[in-house]
Amino acid sequence: MTKRTLGGTSRKRKRVSGFRARMRVKTGRRVINARRRKGRARLAV
Repeated sequence: MTKRTLGGTSRKRKRVSGFRARMRVKTGRRVINARRRKGRARLAV
Protein backbone atom coordinates (compact mmCIF):
# COMPACT_ATOMS: atom_id res chain seq x y z
CA MET A 1 0.00 0.00 0.00
CA THR A 2 1.31 3.45 -0.86
CA LYS A 3 1.94 6.11 1.72
CA ARG A 4 0.20 9.46 1.78
CA THR A 5 2.56 12.27 0.90
CA LEU A 6 2.57 15.37 3.05
CA GLY A 7 3.26 17.79 0.20
CA GLY A 8 0.58 20.23 -0.95
CA THR A 9 -0.12 21.27 -4.50
CA SER A 10 1.61 24.26 -6.06
CA ARG A 11 -1.69 25.60 -7.42
CA LYS A 12 -3.22 25.67 -3.93
CA ARG A 13 -0.08 27.32 -2.56
CA LYS A 14 -0.22 30.09 -5.17
CA ARG A 15 -3.95 30.65 -4.74
CA VAL A 16 -3.71 30.97 -0.98
CA SER A 17 -0.39 32.70 -0.42
CA GLY A 18 0.75 33.96 -3.81
CA PHE A 19 1.47 37.63 -4.57
CA ARG A 20 -1.75 38.27 -6.49
CA ALA A 21 -3.81 36.54 -3.82
CA ARG A 22 -2.24 38.82 -1.19
CA MET A 23 -2.88 41.96 -3.25
CA ARG A 24 -6.55 41.05 -3.62
CA VAL A 25 -7.40 41.81 0.03
CA LYS A 26 -6.59 44.71 2.34
CA THR A 27 -4.89 42.63 5.03
CA GLY A 28 -2.86 40.83 2.37
CA ARG A 29 -1.59 44.16 1.06
CA ARG A 30 -0.60 44.99 4.64
CA VAL A 31 1.41 41.76 4.79
CA ILE A 32 3.23 42.60 1.54
CA ASN A 33 4.04 46.13 2.76
CA ALA A 34 5.30 44.82 6.10
CA ARG A 35 7.60 42.41 4.26
CA ARG A 36 8.79 45.26 2.02
CA ARG A 37 9.61 47.38 5.09
CA LYS A 38 11.46 44.49 6.67
CA GLY A 39 13.48 44.07 3.48
CA ARG A 40 12.46 40.53 2.64
CA ALA A 41 13.96 39.11 -0.55
CA ARG A 42 10.73 37.17 -1.20
CA LEU A 43 7.50 39.08 -0.63
CA ALA A 44 5.20 36.17 -1.40
CA VAL A 45 5.44 32.54 -2.47
